[in-house]
Amino acid sequence: MDSTSFLSAFILLLMVTDPFGGIPLFVSLMKQVPRERRTAMIAREVSVAFLVLFAFMLFGGKFLALMHLSQTSLGIAGGVILFLIALRMVFPRPEGVFGHAGHGEPWIVPLAIPLLAGPSALATVLLLVARDPDRLWHWVGALLLTMLVCALTLAFCEKISRVLGEQVTAAFERLMGLILTAIAVQMLLDGIRAWLLTLPS
Repeated sequence: MDSTSFLSAFILLLMVTDPFGGIPLFVSLMKQVPRERRTAMIAREVSVAFLVLFAFMLFGGKFLALMHLSQTSLGIAGGVILFLIALRMVFPRPEGVFGHAGHGEPWIVPLAIPLLAGPSALATVLLLVARDPDRLWHWVGALLLTMLVCALTLAFCEKISRVLGEQVTAAFERLMGLILTAIAVQMLLDGIRAWLLTLPS
């Protein structure tokens, strides 16, 4: 295995899934889950995220073509979702970032999708496979390692948050919300620019 390619793919996937930046979000979600359910919930959500990304590695290009969807539309949709999440982080509500959806533990949405297997992660795995399809299993290995880091971050998010303190965590959440807002706006602008280029002159 080419260690340089594997390492670069792992770092890239780690950046787009951003488990460390998502700690404030993870803490908000974990508060809704009984302690005895957390290990099973983390395993389920991380497994779902991995399976979605793995399926996209194998069939993402064909699926987009079948549904007549472009990567441009995927980027714009991702930007809208990210923008809505970012606004709740910058202007927090008592019910938390994602509200009281489900009155308990998250079920696939929003933890597995879009926090772990979001539009940027989907686009990244598509890019890796399109760039070098012969190294598919290298990219799968990098994805597995990334999901392991995400699982560990989820498992210890509350301890990390306690070490940082509530005020630092809240400030970090607002900062991440501001950064996510900028990323979402950039995704929207890139998508709109790409769409405009497809229009007949």
